[in-house]
Amino acid sequence: MTESESFFIPEGDRFRATEHTRGPWSPDHQHGGPPGALLVREIERVTAEAAAAGGATLRPGRILVEFIRPVPIASLAVRVEDGPGGRQVARRTASLLDPDGVCVARASALLIREKEVALPELPPPRGASPKPPEACEPFTFPFFSDVAGYHRAVEVRIAAGTFGAGPVTGWFRMRHRLLPDEEPSGWQRVVIAADSGNGISIVCDPSRYLFINPDLGVFLHRVPEGEWVALEAESILRDDGLGLAESRLHDEGGPIGRSCQSLLVDVRR
Repeated sequence: MTESESFFIPEGDRFRATEHTRGPWSPDHQHGGPPGALLVREIERVTAEAAAAGGATLRPGRILVEFIRPVPIASLAVRVEDGPGGRQVARRTASLLDPDGVCVARASALLIREKEVALPELPPPRGASPKPPEACEPFTFPFFSDVAGYHRAVEVRIAAGTFGAGPVTGWFRMRHRLLPDEEPSGWQRVVIAADSGNGISIVCDPSRYLFINPDLGVFLHRVPEGEWVALEAESILRDDGLGLAESRLHDEGGPIGRSCQSLLVDVRR
């Protein structure tokens, strides 16, 4: 991961998106992973500040990112607001504003208090872990139109399946930091990767069809560790224009949770 380049550059109270955020559908718009991770980062920052000021120690259990409009590659602002809750369970929402102050994306976090709980011996989560990333073939998404973009800013390795032919398991690792000189959190790494569940498990030719996700929901049962995140992904498309992408999530230590994306399906025009 390079420190001299990042997905965003802080500019006062705003964040300027770099070319590493560029997505596959338009050269002017971001992939959903980087802005989603930026919203998560701000929620984590405000939550840590509240804990340092004497509040409860909370961590996300679920984050839902909604992409309200295409996110421009521009200078963006983030606003965080507290929602209803208490010391056991709290809620925070982060909104991403374009240069005109219009909200283009929003992340809502369900925050659960951390507490040591004595449990009996429990069975491990179902399902085998993917083979490790060093044993997998490198892969680059082929349907991005520009040389620079998200597809070059993340390292991807295929652990199982064949790209373009249904379910695929792929490992993802950020090549660049989210912000300069700041180590990404586990949640940020997961969101950067999880928004590609529909992209890694495509079942239709992306030059002819769109399968855009207006949202991303991520549920984690433990804090992710390490740089690599695996998506065991499957996309289901319907001829009524709807679809769903589901992913089992792993780090190198094993399963960590699930993610889902609603899909808008259409023919390219």
